[in-house]
Amino acid sequence: MTRAYIGLGSNQGEPVENIKKALKLIDGAKKIKITAVSSLYLTEPEGYEDQPWFYNCVAEIETGLSPQELLETLQHIENGLGRVRTVRWGPRTIDLDILLYDLCLVNTEQLTIPHPRMEERAFVMVPLAEIAGGALFPDGRTVNQVTNLLTNQRKCISIRQKMW
Repeated sequence: MTRAYIGLGSNQGEPVENIKKALKLIDGAKKIKITAVSSLYLTEPEGYEDQPWFYNCVAEIETGLSPQELLETLQHIENGLGRVRTVRWGPRTIDLDILLYDLCLVNTEQLTIPHPRMEERAFVMVPLAEIAGGALFPDGRTVNQVTNLLTNQRKCISIRQKMW
């Protein structure tokens, strides 16, 4: 089994419920088991700012799926929860991103691991550090080391709600 980390985000409809539903669907998917989930965080939008704040968390999983199979499974869950891709970085019912997949580097048209720009985003790194501060990036740095380098970040507020 491979250890991977999934970023979850939502700012449309009922965001907390959307994330809870996504977690149940992820854990119920073939060859995936959730082993940890961070607290929930409320974060300012980036890129496209004229939208509600996001609710975010990170899930640690064990999976027997390849990175591509995991991506396809997560996209199927997004679609099932009403995800519509219209505006880049825009509002969404649910967003599921593969952040890390063991120490693998993946760079295809469909998938990049580690997730692009995750090292620059508190809404990814802070919840990831909460559950896996010692996890490694493929270059050998720990999640805690990368998180400690964050500067000029938008607000990322823990609302101390456990999701799992």
